[in-house]
Amino acid sequence: MGDILAGLYPWTKTLHVISVISWMAGLFYLPRLFVHHTERVEVGSETDALFQMMERKLLRFIMNPAMTATWVFGLMLVFTPGIVDWSSVWPWTKAVSVLIMTWFHHWLGYRRKDFVNGTNTLPGKTYRMMNEVPTVLMIVIVMSVIVKF
Repeated sequence: MGDILAGLYPWTKTLHVISVISWMAGLFYLPRLFVHHTERVEVGSETDALFQMMERKLLRFIMNPAMTATWVFGLMLVFTPGIVDWSSVWPWTKAVSVLIMTWFHHWLGYRRKDFVNGTNTLPGKTYRMMNEVPTVLMIVIVMSVIVKF
């Protein structure tokens, strides 16, 4: 199995990076949609339905597949011989950050359901602050992988 993964390494790494970029785009954009949905849209209006449709499609057709692909290709990299040195700190900081990013993804999914049910109680300010979560995690992940501290 290790030989197969080693042979696929350049492709796996390429597809992992593409998946991460797609996932991050959604993680940056969905909270911004929530800010505008909260601050500028009346519950039950046509615009509310439009925002719900955009949020649903972003989550289901871009973010969920991108997150799944990120995990699949990331785990393939983890199991590729010679790629991860588990005695270093960096794989652990990356792993924790990816787990938190996954939690954030699911948190956004639950917040989307609040809009669907008309029960959102969070203000735009909360979504603005939460929009910084993927940025901080991205910085930690990139520094972990590139600097390998």
